Amino acid sequence: MLKQDAAEAFALQALAWLAASDDLMPTFMGATGASVDDLRARVSDPVFLGAVLDFLMMDDAWVIEFSDSIHAPYDRIMQARQSLPGGEQVNWT
Repeated sequence: MLKQDAAEAFALQALAWLAASDDLMPTFMGATGASVDDLRARVSDPVFLGAVLDFLMMDDAWVIEFSDSIHAPYDRIMQARQSLPGGEQVNWT
């Protein structure tokens, strides 16, 4: 698991990658209901950054493309997600 500040920095990289994608950014905004103003206002919100990672993890191809673009291991996105609010693993036993 990453420290929260490292996870936030990683999620910001993911958001920048999404913003550069003419195909995925509209999909992300449609899925989240976020506007451009929302993105600007919430860019430092750890909960919102967790939602960015949740969105990317919806498709393995997106995880691979993003991870390859920044030369990160594929499991780094899950490690980062676990370090942000709402990403904790729940132990049901």
